[in-house]
Amino acid sequence: MSERLNAWPTLVYEDLAPMVDYVNRVVQVAGKYTLDEPFEVGWGNTVLGVTPRGLRTPTLRQRGVTFTVHYSLLDGGVVIEADNGSRTVPLSKGSVSMFYASFCDAADELGIHRPRSSLICEIPDAPPCFEDDHVERTWDGHAARLIWTALNLASDGLEAAQPTVPPPHQPPFMQNAQLDTYVSVGFSFGDAKAPNVGMYAYIWPKPDGLGDRSWGVEGAAWRPDAGLVRLPWAKLRETADPHQAIVAFGDAVYDAAVETAGWPSDLVGPRVEGWYMSKTPPALVQHQHG
Repeated sequence: MSERLNAWPTLVYEDLAPMVDYVNRVVQVAGKYTLDEPFEVGWGNTVLGVTPRGLRTPTLRQRGVTFTVHYSLLDGGVVIEADNGSRTVPLSKGSVSMFYASFCDAADELGIHRPRSSLICEIPDAPPCFEDDHVERTWDGHAARLIWTALNLASDGLEAAQPTVPPPHQPPFMQNAQLDTYVSVGFSFGDAKAPNVGMYAYIWPKPDGLGDRSWGVEGAAWRPDAGLVRLPWAKLRETADPHQAIVAFGDAVYDAAVETAGWPSDLVGPRVEGWYMSKTPPALVQHQHG
């Protein structure tokens, strides 16, 4: 058990909050490029992939240049890698506005247009734009490694979901859900008002009857004030198999959609080593809108 607990470290929101706030802002810079991509249900195209050292955008293509942006959390730098070269923008010290200016200069050198929007989205009390965020910040390597570790472990569980084939008379897009009804399962560090580190889930539209359900893992519970089912990180890391617990949690949420919201139980075929889900990568990083 001690080996497992060491692999799934203790996460205290107050200790991680300054770095979570910093990372959440800077990753939105490259995230703006993905907002230019063709729309995908649930903004799945904005998700950053978890790499062995950080977070990466999908491969992006503009006229005359193909590139990707890698936020190397374990190295404290951002690498813009293009077919005509690469540039590294450090994160060691400075403000978000300074980082944004340096990022745009590096992108210009590679023939990549600057992000079309500089809005800071979905962060309470943040300035409206990257250029307006002048708070001096210092990179904390230890906190950055804890953040990456949590994202990597959560990703390992979320990616256990297996894509399935829809029934023969249903179109393939039904693998990717629909605009009006969906289940979302993800990981969050929380925020100052709700420092809830751990897994979360919701069903949209929200059905009745969620308060009395079991959610597959001891400690998981419906939180009506937030409209979310939460599985605290502290409870997750104490389970016999945290990876399987994430799968069980997501599976229980889908079962709740079937039983309380009238979802068809056979929409995506039989369960295969996980829960029912599309091929869209799991949402580990906060979605951006704007």
